[in-house]
Parts: sequence; structure tokens; C-alpha cells
Amino acid sequence: MKRIGITLLTAFVGGAVAIGGYKLVESKYADKMSIDEKQNVYFTKNPLNVSSAGQVDFVQAAAAVSPAVVHIQTTYGNTNASRGGNRNGGDPFDDMFRDFFGSPRNMQRAPQRASGSGVIVTDDGYIVTNNHVVENASKIEVILPDNRSFEGKVIGRDPNTDLALIKVSSTGLPVVKLGNSDNVQIGEWVLAVGYPLTLQSTVTAGIVSAKGRSIGILGEQNNPNNWDEESANQPRINSSIEAFIQTDAAINPGNSGGALVNAQGELIGINSAIASKSGGYEGYGFAIPINLAKKIMDDFIKFGSVKRGFVGITFDELNSSKAKQYNVSKISGLYVTSVVPAGGAASAGIKEGDVITKVDGNAIMSSADLQERVGRLRPGDKVQLTYERGGDAKNVTVTLKGEETVKNASNLSSKAVVEKLGASFTPVTSAQKQRFGISSGLVVSAVKPGGFLSDYEIPAGTIITSMNGKPVNKVDDINEALGAAKNNMLRIDGITPDGGKIMLTVPLAD
Repeated sequence: MKRIGITLLTAFVGGAVAIGGYKLVESKYADKMSIDEKQNVYFTKNPLNVSSAGQVDFVQAAAAVSPAVVHIQTTYGNTNASRGGNRNGGDPFDDMFRDFFGSPRNMQRAPQRASGSGVIVTDDGYIVTNNHVVENASKIEVILPDNRSFEGKVIGRDPNTDLALIKVSSTGLPVVKLGNSDNVQIGEWVLAVGYPLTLQSTVTAGIVSAKGRSIGILGEQNNPNNWDEESANQPRINSSIEAFIQTDAAINPGNSGGALVNAQGELIGINSAIASKSGGYEGYGFAIPINLAKKIMDDFIKFGSVKRGFVGITFDELNSSKAKQYNVSKISGLYVTSVVPAGGAASAGIKEGDVITKVDGNAIMSSADLQERVGRLRPGDKVQLTYERGGDAKNVTVTLKGEETVKNASNLSSKAVVEKLGASFTPVTSAQKQRFGISSGLVVSAVKPGGFLSDYEIPAGTIITSMNGKPVNKVDDINEALGAAKNNMLRIDGITPDGGKIMLTVPLAD
């Protein structure tokens, strides 16, 4: 009996020491702890309830998550704060962010209010939501399901992932447990929790319909100069990261920034967008994977901004038609269209014309497979790439470089760009201006084999009217156009000799 008593006392003391140790770590190093570390401390003290069957069912998952999904109400001053300005109608994604997530259409009338959702990830008040929920807001109010209200402060925003981290001044808040989005399976049950259509906390169920979805909404939203459909088929480098988890759980306007959780009550994604012609639920919802969100949140806490690493290439997704265009046998993977000088890929020996097939041993079927994986890393981190060249597969380790490396790649002279285009130019004549109704332009007087214009079969006599939206009348005007380059690309608008319009994009890195 005495031995049992000693054993119980030892267990009690050991438990007390463990709890005390967590309390000491939590209090002393709270400001330096990552999101994952804070989560480990919280859920050691507050384990999830598990049903008698050994698994968390929908009832328990909803009960565990709902208290930590908050209603975010934003107020805007008398400014045009709508994201991306006016957009053309007729597209199923038209005004997606504004209509889906409650942002007002006309921000000229003050004050304007909008609403969305957010997820508490630490008990000391860090809340993850979407960038478009809080962008340009003059005031952010966070309302908990128990009706407590706090003023939210933006810690960081990242338009390239549509993520934001805000904080409220409180402790002991309920927290959603972070899951592992890499383990998400197509067909598994998920719950969407948020505040749709200005309703109170709402839970809906569905399944994971797809993973790694890229719908082009972030690149379009982040580029105020909407390119036409032809640009979608051009090779490009893009800082936006889209690798959405697609679900058919019902989500509607107001769900933005809310939780997508698995049946165990673990957060696997942040609801961000829908595909809808009506503006309401039609079965296609998209969530940002939580593994990507964790890295972005930690960057905000540690650095105040996102530290993004770059492989240092421009590429084109391969399919059967692209494989014919590039004369390669692979119909999946990423065809390298250019390599940034002094970038990580160049240092690893990757060259233009290579086909990247795997990242960290995982097959690449779309650009999202590479971008989401690299999006979790920082400059100086390493990534394993497999590529094919001439039928031979090679594995290399690429050390990611910072954003400055990519920016410096576009620091080219007019002469270098003219050489890349592979053409000579003469000023446009008054007769040509009158004939085509233009006020500026450079005439392509000759096209050289091996240049970009030759590759795209642009004939002599074509008039280049602008580059990156800047009028060009002489070669020196190209320098000003380079200053307006976005995502390391040069956009060229012009008129063919027979009066047809052209629009091309040239990757500046080579």
C-alpha cells in the first residue's frame, strides 16, 4: 500500500513539474515562440476530446473549432479601398473577393463596413485571416462567438498568398489545432466554419474535391493592368502562390478567412475563394493550405514581413500541346524558359530547356506543386529538384535566393533588351500613325534569327506601340518601360503590318 502511495505521489509530482515547465517556457519565451510551439503548449494543456469510437466525429469537431472562429468586421474611410479597382463583368471570378467575402462595391461613401471570418491560432490573440478581409481597413473589430469584442491590429499582410495575421489584446482565448495539409486526401470529409451572409457562426460539411488548384485569381488581383487571354499562354514568373484545397463544403460571402477543418477538428486550410457565376455557393470553394499559412504567420511574427525564397527560373506548365511546341517528350512538369543569372537554379546547373519533374521527390503536375512547396521556405533554405535534359534525369540541390536576385535580373539596358528581342527598329512615320490611329511606336525594320520576335514569328513591319504600358518612340524609351516591369516580365503591345493587334510577354531573365 505504501509503495502504491509513493508511486502516485511520484506521478503527481512529475505531472506538476511538467506543467510547471510548460508554464515557465510559455511565460518566459512566449514572444519568441513560433506558431507551432505555441500550439504544442496550448494543446498539451487542452487536449481535444475524442469520442468513444476513438475518432472525433462531426459534432465534436464542430464543438472544438467553433469557439475559435471569429467574426471580423471592418470599417473603411472615405477612400476607394476596393481591392484591385473596377473589374470587367462576365467572368465567373468577377469581383470574387469583393462579392464573396462582403467587401463593399463602392468605397466612396463613408463609412463603409464589410465582414469576414478569422481563426484564432494562439491563446494570446493571434488570428489568421485573408488579406482581402482587412486590406485598407481603417478599423478592425473581432467578435468572438461568446459576443466578446476586441479591436484587431494587423501584424502582417501578404497579397501573394491572400493571407493576413492580426492580433487582439487578450489571453486565454480558445484555439483551433493546426493540422497537416500535406496529409489531406481527396474525398475526405471536411467542415467549413465561418460567418456567411452576416449570419452567426455556421458549420457546413463536404469533402475535399481536389488539391493544388490554381485558379489565377491572385495574380489577376495583384496586377492592376489586366492582361488579355493571350497572356495566359505565355511563360511567366509570378510571386503569387496558388495551391488551393478545393472543397464542396458550402461557403458563401462572409466565409472569407474562416476555417476548413478535418473530421478530427484540425485546421487544414483558410477559406479564401469560390468559383461562382451567381456570387453564392455553387459547390466550388478554395482554401489556402495551412502548411503554407504557418510559414507566412511565422514570418510576420519573426520578421514583420514575408521572407520568400526563389528558385530563380521562369517556366511554362507542360501538357501535350506545350510538349509539341517545345519539342520535348514529357507532357507533365515545368519547362524552363529562362534562368535568372546568379540565382539558385543557375548555380545548381539548371538551364533553359530543362524540364523539372519533381520537387523534394514529389512529382510535379502543375506550377502549384512547385510554388506551394517553395513558398514554405526562406532564402538560404534548400530544395531538391529533379529535371530532365536530353532524356537523362538529374537530381540537384538548389539553394533559394532572396527577392533581390529576381529583381536584379530585370535590371537590363535597352541594348540588352533589343538584343533579346532580336530586331532592329526605326521610328514610326506620320503616315503610319495616321493609318493605324496611333500616337507612338517603333517599327520593326528587321528580325534576326534566334531572337524572341523570330521565335514568335513576328514579321518585319510590325509596329511596337508600347512596352509595359509605356509609349515607345525611340529605343531609349525602353529604359522607362523596364522600370514598369512586373514579375520580371516585359509586355509588348503592337500592330502587325495588316493591322492586327498583338500582345506578347518577354521573360527578362535569361
